[in-house]
Amino acid sequence: MTARTEDQEQTDESAPPARTGGRHPFATAVSVFGELLITAGLVLGLFVVYSLWWTNVLADREATKQGDTVRDHWADGPGALDTKDGIGFLHVPSMKNGEVLVKKGTDTEILNDGVAGYYTDPVKSALPSDKEGNFTLAAHRDGHGAKFHNIDKVRTGDAVVFETKDTWYIYKVFNELPETSKYNVDVLGPVPKGSGAKKAGRYITLTTCTPVFTSKYRYIVWGELVRTEKVDRDRTKPVELG
Repeated sequence: MTARTEDQEQTDESAPPARTGGRHPFATAVSVFGELLITAGLVLGLFVVYSLWWTNVLADREATKQGDTVRDHWADGPGALDTKDGIGFLHVPSMKNGEVLVKKGTDTEILNDGVAGYYTDPVKSALPSDKEGNFTLAAHRDGHGAKFHNIDKVRTGDAVVFETKDTWYIYKVFNELPETSKYNVDVLGPVPKGSGAKKAGRYITLTTCTPVFTSKYRYIVWGELVRTEKVDRDRTKPVELG
């Protein structure tokens, strides 16, 4: 057995203690906070996808289903206006949104189905068949079908066409209001204030939220009826719809 030297004993006694491998509490807290931020970002991203894409998918499916129901009822021979399932279809070529089913009311649960609705409150809408008045409509700009997303593409002189069972109503846009208060109900009046109209007529008003992705203000487009056409057996579209 070999004896340990004095130098060896001193070296063993002076050796530093082994590291435990532990982390500082602050570093741990920073790491956890970072992971929480990443998780929150992913959740927010998924919510945006749901709000701006998936709700559009679901709304378009429902709108197509409801629109097919209305056309089936027309084929069966009911009256021109069916206020339960929908009164007709809006066509705005410059919005590139296809045909939009129009139903009674502007409550969220109605518009969320990817349709437009005509106002019953705070100012009651006229209907296209009325001899005078303002046919006032609303639809979502983002999410839930976003049928009025491209309302900012509509310009003076553009066509707006409303289709019922037996009549095409052809309007011509004569003014736009890019921003106004959500509480400005005068734009919905029989002679819409701010439109430039001075006397009673047969008008159409399109309304939606603005700026995009918010509901702070309202975007308004006004049109005036220029003519009507009877629907033929083949439902031949007016020239404005190509």
